[in-house]
Amino acid sequence: MDPAVNPRRTLPSMWLNSGRKCPNLRRWELHNYHYVLAFLFAIEEINKDPRLLPNFTLGFNLYNAFNKNDKPLENIFFWFSGGNQTVPNYSCQKQRKSAAIIAGTTPEFSSNISPLLELYKIPQVLISVTYGPYHSLLSDKDQFPSLYQMAAKDNFLTHGLVLLFLHFDWTWVGIVVSDDVKSHKFVSMLEAEMLKNYICAVFMLTLPISWIRNDNLDVEKIPLLADHEKVNVSVVHGDSQIIMGVYFYQRTFELVEFIPGNTIMSESTYIVYNAVHIVTRALHEMFQEETETGLTRDANIPMLLSWQLHLFLRNIQFTNSFGEHISLEDQRKSVKRYDILNTVSFPAAHDFLVKVGEFVFNGQNNQTLVLNKEAIEWPIELEKPPISVCTHKCGPGFKKVIQAKAICCFECVFCLTGEISNTQDAQECIQCSDQEYSNQERTHCLPKLVTYLSIEDSLGMALACTALCFSVFTAGVLWIFVKHQDTPIVKANNRTLSYILLISLLLCFFCSFLFIGHPHPVTCILQQITFGLVFTVALSTVLAKTIIVLLAFKSMKLGRTMRWLLASGASNYVIPICTLVQVVICAIWLGLSPPFIDVDTHSEPRHLLIVCDKGSVAAFYCVLGYLGSLALVSFSLSYLVRNLPDAFNEAKFLTFSMLVFCSIWVTFLPVYHGAQGKLMVALEIFSILASSAGLLVCIFAPKCYIILIRPDKNSLKYLKSKMDPRRNAHI
Repeated sequence: MDPAVNPRRTLPSMWLNSGRKCPNLRRWELHNYHYVLAFLFAIEEINKDPRLLPNFTLGFNLYNAFNKNDKPLENIFFWFSGGNQTVPNYSCQKQRKSAAIIAGTTPEFSSNISPLLELYKIPQVLISVTYGPYHSLLSDKDQFPSLYQMAAKDNFLTHGLVLLFLHFDWTWVGIVVSDDVKSHKFVSMLEAEMLKNYICAVFMLTLPISWIRNDNLDVEKIPLLADHEKVNVSVVHGDSQIIMGVYFYQRTFELVEFIPGNTIMSESTYIVYNAVHIVTRALHEMFQEETETGLTRDANIPMLLSWQLHLFLRNIQFTNSFGEHISLEDQRKSVKRYDILNTVSFPAAHDFLVKVGEFVFNGQNNQTLVLNKEAIEWPIELEKPPISVCTHKCGPGFKKVIQAKAICCFECVFCLTGEISNTQDAQECIQCSDQEYSNQERTHCLPKLVTYLSIEDSLGMALACTALCFSVFTAGVLWIFVKHQDTPIVKANNRTLSYILLISLLLCFFCSFLFIGHPHPVTCILQQITFGLVFTVALSTVLAKTIIVLLAFKSMKLGRTMRWLLASGASNYVIPICTLVQVVICAIWLGLSPPFIDVDTHSEPRHLLIVCDKGSVAAFYCVLGYLGSLALVSFSLSYLVRNLPDAFNEAKFLTFSMLVFCSIWVTFLPVYHGAQGKLMVALEIFSILASSAGLLVCIFAPKCYIILIRPDKNSLKYLKSKMDPRRNAHI
């Protein structure tokens, strides 16, 4: 601009690298043109602002930066010489050397020209508009002391991408990157972040820089990603040319499998805008300091020493017109904001980038992703976001079992009984508490109902009625024996022992009622003690009756000793002695570990079963073992006298009754161990009723038959005829 026309003095210009490739590939010009527009907009905004650089006009130069190895140096020498010369250390211009350069859509360009700039002490502000614009190589101040990177050190983009994947449930994605150090570092960070969130990178395709920067695009060198099954989402990372090359490749050949949706994140021209403002603010601060210190400058020679600008660039901080805090490098805060842009196609027009959301990173635990799903334009073939998963989500009630090939591939396994999962993709099922059970869908834990073997239950009612019937039947038999106590059949079988046996059997049937109903500490103790003692009395009575039969018939052959034992009533001591032993066992049981009330939470999945725990299991089996030994002895003795004269001889009946008794309890033990819940209690009651009924029926049914049906056999005449010596049988 001519100073004579404009009252404001013209400052030395800033130099913008437009990043345009080659003139014969015009499609790149449109893409890079928005950098130029942002640059010009910032220049015009600054020149119209009376508060910035008053009495000065900010000038500029625009140069192409060709990507071939020799081209960047060619244009930098043109700039140094001020014309068409390419001779170092020679310049045709006197007052038009730029104060700073805003350059670099690629780090290669900045690294090439930075050594030359350092020779002339020209500060350089690096601008990059790729996914990860910050380059660690260029932050080395020993190698690049005059270079400044506008973009912050970017370790946050991977967090935003992973949140985007999780938002759309994309767990099976591909990665396409350019072949450079920055992209490789990005891939390393992205894969680590994806792994934390169970997202799989199915493939990683590296595109050489030469692929896109060749004059002729060889599209056949890109493998078709459609061959990767179920991969409908891919991430493309690289400089602007790599991204646009993939984009145009997609448009030429819109391949939905390659990049479905075209959603990208970019700071784009905003960095160019801020770069111009940050250099301008530094110039403003430098001139303001000169004014305050009284330093004057010739208006006709507005020359400044570029190296003086470094101090102000390092420390500059300001708030731009968008309200965002801007600074360089170490002064920047950790808050990072990304716009989420979507490529939208309009009829008879070029594609445009439309903002559809944003990602804000303000610390590891403060990340925000906002998306306007309705504003996103998906490919024509899709009516909703694409699905890109190896395995669809596991719904509530299932858990994921990871397969060997990848953490994103898994099987959905239904939770076991007593476990639930109430979220999608649960890693493990949650165990319900002992007081709860899982519903049929395995999605909720429901409270268990308290239960026990009640008289209201069909099983409890059946057992109670059976016990009552046998009790009545036993009482009836006892009444018959008392009524016919003077008859030969009652007297011949020791009516006192018969009364004791009937009463003990009656108590055995009554004992069953202690096992039915809500358990109580007293009933828990009485269950086992009463069971053990009354059965001991019953079995010892059977043993006494067997001994009497044995002594009676032996005394007839062996003489005086046997007759003395029979007359002395030695058999009467069998019952108290045998019962006393059982009393001692029960006393030890109660003293060491008595039965108590317990809650069984495992036998019935949906119920809390109130039961009587036996306390000492060893003591319980000692009681059963003692009863078994009494039954075995009784069986053995009754078997010996089974063939004695059968006139009112109950030896055979005693033998058969002991056989039934032993069979029932031998069968009871293995079945009892395999049962659970109410069935265990029911089996114990059934064994008590069955064994008691066996004794009652086998011993007393034949006698009742004779008393009631065949009274002719219940007489002395019949007894004498049966006792005829000629019909005696010998042992």
